[in-house]
Amino acid sequence: MGKKQYDDDDGRTIADMNIDGMPWYVQGDENRAPAGEGEHYQMSKEESRAYTWAALKAALLVAVIFGVVFFLFIAFADFIWLN
Repeated sequence: MGKKQYDDDDGRTIADMNIDGMPWYVQGDENRAPAGEGEHYQMSKEESRAYTWAALKAALLVAVIFGVVFFLFIAFADFIWLN
């Protein structure tokens, strides 16, 4: 029984699952790079700005949702609950 071949597989390891003590552990696998060594990707300024802007928008969305929920709770407590 061989491994399946996929068209988009380039052979890189994204997350090494070869963990000592697990049933599938392979001693001395030559195909994998040592931890910490591998290809490093340097983002361009445009990509860095895009990621920063997306993270900022996500954080602001969460903050606005929490603010609206807090405001609604205060309004509920003031006008209905404590009346």
